[in-house]
Amino acid sequence: MKIDTMLSGLEGAAGHARRLEELGADGAFTFEGPHDVFTPLILAAGTTTSLELATNVAIAFPRNPVQLAHQAYDLQLLSNGRFTLGLGTQIRAQVEKRYGAQFERPIARMRDLVAALRAIFATWETGDRLDYRGEFTSHTLMPPMFNPGPNPFGPPPIALGGLGPQMVRLAAEVADGLLVMPFNTGRHFAERTVPAIDEGVARGGRKASDLTVTGEVIVCCGRSDVELETARLAGRWLLSFYASTPSYRPVLEVEGWGDLQPELNALSKSGRWDEMPGMIDDTMLATIAAVGTPKEVAADIATRFGDRVDRVGFYTPYLVAEDTLGELIGELRAASEHPERDKEVPT
Repeated sequence: MKIDTMLSGLEGAAGHARRLEELGADGAFTFEGPHDVFTPLILAAGTTTSLELATNVAIAFPRNPVQLAHQAYDLQLLSNGRFTLGLGTQIRAQVEKRYGAQFERPIARMRDLVAALRAIFATWETGDRLDYRGEFTSHTLMPPMFNPGPNPFGPPPIALGGLGPQMVRLAAEVADGLLVMPFNTGRHFAERTVPAIDEGVARGGRKASDLTVTGEVIVCCGRSDVELETARLAGRWLLSFYASTPSYRPVLEVEGWGDLQPELNALSKSGRWDEMPGMIDDTMLATIAAVGTPKEVAADIATRFGDRVDRVGFYTPYLVAEDTLGELIGELRAASEHPERDKEVPT
């Protein structure tokens, strides 16, 4: 199992990526926040040699497929074949009100986008005429001066972020990878995500090995009481924000906490953000996030995903100490290789 974590910052992204590589991380990812999702990876590509790089995720619908294809192709080239284009939908309000883009029928729209990217990459690889005519986008012109030609490292893989069963099935059917969104629990993953993966793979006539599954998890990890308290506080803030969103209510419902979502949503709409973290109790925090020492967090992650993921991605909603992160990477690598190591023996 490979281990990925967040690439932080903008100006410092190159140095951070180099340190993550030295700590033993297999990959680093960016997400849509206050900075562009691609720029830090450009900086990281030049200072690392083995660290795999990914957008996790680039918001898909506001971007044109040709634009995305060029960005992904260039990062694949700059990183010597270490880039994965991770795409996600976001939610309707963000796409329509923040980006001013269209959102309706997101599953069909994402299917169309992936097919368009495949067609564009194929034209660049083979030189064949571009002739993609989809439901939401069409691309029928690619003059030689705009065609970069075959990528020496091949087209970059495409991964889709998914939580709901429809998007998970789509990713398993048409994408190279699935990024299981981090607001999740072991029960939700087993009962909702895994069956959707199997259905999508079967629908696409594929093998399980055709899909790289990344199980993502919010991590609150510390080696001291002070570190752990900082991590727990940040975790409660992040979980209360996610849990206020209707899209994440199914995760809460699986655990019997569905009524929490509208309560948090009402607080967010009235601007009472400071009250929201207090509604995430210790049980909720430890069920959704992986909480504890590096050894405890590693054991939790290994248990919740079992052998159903190829990679694990850490989200740390606070500035985690690099020594702590390095210890966590080592513990998780050991736990994944020896899953029975940290289980209690019944008496």
